[in-house]
Amino acid sequence: MSVKSGCTYFGYSRSAYYGWMDSKLKEEAQYDLVLELVRDYRRTHPMMGTRKLQELIREDAVRLEISIGRDRLFELLRSEGLLVKRKRKYVVTTQSFMRYSKYEDLFNGNVWTTAHQAWVSDITYIRVGDSFRYLYLITDAYSRKIVGWYLGNTLESKCAVEALKMAIEQCPSTEGIVHHSDRGFQYCSKIYTELLEKEGIKSSMGEAGNCYDNAMAERVNGILKIEYKLGDRFKNLKEAFAAVRHGVWAYNEKRPHCSLNMKKPIEVHEGLTVFSSLKRKSSPRQRPVEATKNPLYRLYLGFFIFGGQFGGQFAGNRSVFLQFFIMSKNADLT
Repeated sequence: MSVKSGCTYFGYSRSAYYGWMDSKLKEEAQYDLVLELVRDYRRTHPMMGTRKLQELIREDAVRLEISIGRDRLFELLRSEGLLVKRKRKYVVTTQSFMRYSKYEDLFNGNVWTTAHQAWVSDITYIRVGDSFRYLYLITDAYSRKIVGWYLGNTLESKCAVEALKMAIEQCPSTEGIVHHSDRGFQYCSKIYTELLEKEGIKSSMGEAGNCYDNAMAERVNGILKIEYKLGDRFKNLKEAFAAVRHGVWAYNEKRPHCSLNMKKPIEVHEGLTVFSSLKRKSSPRQRPVEATKNPLYRLYLGFFIFGGQFGGQFAGNRSVFLQFFIMSKNADLT
């Protein structure tokens, strides 16, 4: 059946048919670009969820006038097998001993309004070969930035001290900072508490056995283990260290946080953006540019349409162009 006879049979004009075909091709081209953007961001954030991916691709989508909501993005990723599967494992790293001094909770119930007011600390395991290594983390309570970390071979207090030293080195003034942790012996030990006292840092501890008392630190552990795959088993210590270093960098500088109104920890920590934990304002909606005026988009749409018409003759060009688009997406092309 020809296009003309088909349109006559179903009661549509040929212009309506070709208009529909044009819109479908544009939609498919846009989804193709969205998928390539997602794959590109997943190279840095391999297990990032749909909501945060949508935030990361928002600027590119606005510039190309690609309109795709969270639900449609979810369906698109599901159809392409790009949804992440969550897995949760738990190994006890907290060992509390009554012979150490305990400290009152100075953290919970307070509202932190700037960086360097409070830190939260915790330890999580990293699988290396057939054994464990231990990742010591210190996170700023206001900005959620990881300010200190150390990958140690044991649960000895000296490993926790190394993470604390890194946090201290990055802080302009440690006087009066609240250091909150669980009641693990590392944080109660003499070597650790003496360094805190020397720097004018106040010790704070939650109740024994209550995971909610150090929920912020536990949340950071979970993000690193799940989204940045630190929960995987590594072949050797060198591979594990590289993965931790990359995970901390991506978490601090590239990952938007719901608790920060979709800002990144580095932005909030260094005052590059204003954030209030008491009142959050929605980001102003940007007016999209007209996609057809974007030469990059027009070029891609041409490859998309003609690639289909000429039986794959331009398939290689489409693939090359997608890579070019990803490399050029931050350039001013409008």
